[in-house]
Amino acid sequence: MKAGSEALHYTIVPRCPAAHRFEVTLSIDDPDPDGQLLRLPVWVPGSYLIREFARHVVSIAAHAGDESVALEKIDKHTWRCAPCTGVLRVTCDIYAWDLSVRAAHLDSTHAYFNGSSVFLAVVGREHEPCTVDIEPPRGEAYRRWRVATSLERAGAPEFGFGRYRASDYDALIDHPVECGTFDLVSFDAHGVRHDIAVTGRHQGDLARLAADFARVCTQHIDLFGAPPPFDYYLFQITVVGEGYGGLEHRSSTSLLCSRNDLPQPGRRQGGEKYRTLLGLASHEYFHAWQVKRIKPAAFQPYDLSTEAYTRQLWAFEGITSYYDDLALVRCGLISADEYLVLLGETMTRVLRGSGRFRQSVAESSFDAWIKFYRQDENSPNAVVSYYAKGSLVALALDLMLREATAGKRSLDDLMRTLWQEYGAREVGVPEGRIEALASMLAERDLSRFFATAVHGTEDLALAPLLETIGVSLRLRAAANEADKGGSAGAPTQPDDPPRAWLGARVGTDGRIAVVHDASPAQRAGLSSGDQLLALDGIRWSGTVESMLAAAAPGREIALHAFRRDELFEGRILLDDVPHDTAWCAFDDKADDAATDRRRAWLAGVPRACVP
Repeated sequence: MKAGSEALHYTIVPRCPAAHRFEVTLSIDDPDPDGQLLRLPVWVPGSYLIREFARHVVSIAAHAGDESVALEKIDKHTWRCAPCTGVLRVTCDIYAWDLSVRAAHLDSTHAYFNGSSVFLAVVGREHEPCTVDIEPPRGEAYRRWRVATSLERAGAPEFGFGRYRASDYDALIDHPVECGTFDLVSFDAHGVRHDIAVTGRHQGDLARLAADFARVCTQHIDLFGAPPPFDYYLFQITVVGEGYGGLEHRSSTSLLCSRNDLPQPGRRQGGEKYRTLLGLASHEYFHAWQVKRIKPAAFQPYDLSTEAYTRQLWAFEGITSYYDDLALVRCGLISADEYLVLLGETMTRVLRGSGRFRQSVAESSFDAWIKFYRQDENSPNAVVSYYAKGSLVALALDLMLREATAGKRSLDDLMRTLWQEYGAREVGVPEGRIEALASMLAERDLSRFFATAVHGTEDLALAPLLETIGVSLRLRAAANEADKGGSAGAPTQPDDPPRAWLGARVGTDGRIAVVHDASPAQRAGLSSGDQLLALDGIRWSGTVESMLAAAAPGREIALHAFRRDELFEGRILLDDVPHDTAWCAFDDKADDAATDRRRAWLAGVPRACVP
């Protein structure tokens, strides 16, 4: 008998919250007569790391009617069922204890899952529609639980347990599900309903959160053009003590934030933490166009059984990272001065990693699977972020387009062109096509710029481009390890002594986390994992700044450290603190033309007629 209106039907039950296990059953009306193949993805779209979701399968069994069906595991994530007749039912117990936005998490307070970590794909039939029954845990303690998902309801009540429908397997795994006693608030953007489901203990001002999210969403819809490419949108927010993360989906996003990131009732100013949350939500919402629909050709379609290589993540993540904060100033949630602070912080993050001289953002994109998503103690010296530097490439490209066309074209036009030619048509963007479109819009050859900025390892020439909009870029030395840049910093006095630089990131216990290339620490032979015991004969305590407070650049001092269980003794010649801390400021002496260009950049320009 049919398990649902479609030939493929899933049931998922939080069977044992205390043990963090979901029970997932797949029913197939007409399995392959030669033996049905089933496969679990090894990665989740939007997060470019092989995660091996099959490692969380605790048990798996198959039946046809009352008869057991043999299962053969043929590789790390694929099973073959023996030939059988009738409806094939495959049941898995899946361990769910990953409190992130990427996999699944289950306990007595809530249940969350991304479909890629719990739903087996029926090999060869991924294009077929399917249904899924989402059931509650058993027990009175779960009576008040609800369901928040952007999956299409197929009989389930609103926010209720029951049956849902997906057009194919890709759709099934692209609508994560949150179950529990979440708080809910709604808003409209261009006539489309948006919900925010907040899970976890908090005292956030959800009315303000909804009002501010509405402004962000409206801004992005205005950029690409109404209506948005979805009929409904859901923000799933999990609130924890300390946490941060986001993952985009076609009509929803999952966000993880710290409790204090939410706006607090009665406070007019949200503060830096709330600004960060707004930027995260903005980033993931922009992905509803860029990445979920405008996507690299390598992702069209997704092959979730192996890595999908592209050199374009600098654009898909970097451009998104550029617009996430720019949208906040364009919709009035932060001031222009606050935006310049964020811009300076991004520049500082890039400047403090010598990996930018060894890896281009195109290479970083390609190697995301083995480098960016698997960072270690040497990553600052070997890897550049296609998010951070990619956003600066986007800034440079935006300003170049505006300058080349006397303000008639901008990166906004490039995004709308990509949407019309690729996203709306569901066609993958070939390698190099973004560069070609940018040159077309600029009406000049930009290949030299892309060769340097995207495929090269030179620093971007941002200062002259920022001057065209009346913004100055300046560099200074960091005041301390907590100095993120973005501001002028405390003024120095003529009699302030020069400060010394160790060139290592060290914990208060003296344990070295990172040693920077060509630094005094590296020249002295120090390594990550070493534990500093003393500098200049003084026992290590506190911070690098406090330990070097009395030291001067050019001075050689003694060091004592443990490497493993062996005492390491040496001497270290201290350097000046490098000028790698960036900050931007509006130029009061900028001419009217530069000021006009700056206003257009920060406000966004009216939609142009895209050729």
